[in-house]
Amino acid sequence: MTPFPAGPTAAPTRSSRRPALVAAATAALLTAVTSGLAVTAAPSMAAACTGYVALTFDDGPTPGNTTTLINTLRAAGVRATFFNVGQNAQSNPALVRAQRDAGMWIGNHSWTHPHMTQLSQAQMASEISQTQQAIQQATGTAPKLFRPPYLESNATLRAVEAQFGLTEINADVDSQDWNNASTDQIVQNASRLQAGGSILMHDWPANTIAAIPRIVSDLANRGLCAGMISPATGRAVAPDGATPPPSTPPPSTTPPPTTAPPTTPPPSTTPPPTTAPPTTPPPSTTPPPTTAPPTTPPPSTPPPDPSGVCTATYRLVSSWTGGFQGEVTVSSTAAISGWTVRMTLASGQSISNVWNGVATGAGGPVSVRNAAYNGSLSAGGSTSFGFLANGSSSPAPSGIACSGA
Repeated sequence: MTPFPAGPTAAPTRSSRRPALVAAATAALLTAVTSGLAVTAAPSMAAACTGYVALTFDDGPTPGNTTTLINTLRAAGVRATFFNVGQNAQSNPALVRAQRDAGMWIGNHSWTHPHMTQLSQAQMASEISQTQQAIQQATGTAPKLFRPPYLESNATLRAVEAQFGLTEINADVDSQDWNNASTDQIVQNASRLQAGGSILMHDWPANTIAAIPRIVSDLANRGLCAGMISPATGRAVAPDGATPPPSTPPPSTTPPPTTAPPTTPPPSTTPPPTTAPPTTPPPSTTPPPTTAPPTTPPPSTPPPDPSGVCTATYRLVSSWTGGFQGEVTVSSTAAISGWTVRMTLASGQSISNVWNGVATGAGGPVSVRNAAYNGSLSAGGSTSFGFLANGSSSPAPSGIACSGA
């Protein structure tokens, strides 16, 4: 998620001293999480709670990151609400089920993470409907909560939400994790949470995951516990049945990352073009050989062609007078650590916004490379990026090709 106006600043409250036993347990949990050990979830602390807050995480699920986040939350003995992007849920249904199986709640965060207030009513309905279907197909239950991307809403959007029986959820506190906030800053921002409120965090920043044990400890010091968001009121309340998270690890189709997930948030607008490093080696100062080169032929097996390890498929999501929304799905035939899609837009077409990718160029020849969090794909894996464009949707972008690294 990209920047949005900071949430209201809550007045600080007086902290009470936490019992030494709880402090020791939190330290043990932190040690276990950072060392990768399996940890049994802490028992429910509902009896000690004087109020509840909602820990929320947007933009998932993402391979590698979501599993680590779930395990960290379970080790801390808390449950949270995940506002999933529909196309991510469709691409990673096992991770959506892992969220459910870990006792987390799942909400709708639109299909492609657009600026919803810039769409027509029909486009708004499409964004919400596709996500409802993807999450219901993965879990058997359709969400009851909707968080608009960028926290942007209006009366038209709220009317569409009502058609799907959804309650709109904003945020009382912005963690600023999308803005590369440090772990200390995230913990400090979370300290503004008050009973009934929710904090905006994201699925992908490493600093957010590192902050979770400290956030939970601070909440306990203030008599607050992590709870669920009531669809009736949109406020944090006691968890349904006060059931603690399960102690068995959730299933995952992707092993936990060996390195920390990126801390740079995905851009919401097309960044300026970046200059690629030179692909030719610098000139050598070694004098040319005085004898003829060897006559041994080169190996008969050529290196793999990076253009053949992934494919890109375009589809038109929706169109309107003067603009359209497109989506490109990237599929890999071998494991890759990054990808770039090249395509050519017709005359009069220009890209105005890209998500889940970084674009170079706006009209004519355009290239889109992976964002910091979706470049690694296993053999047979896929991801997608979307864009809004000005101009007619016909003809479709041509010459679409993918190269992997």
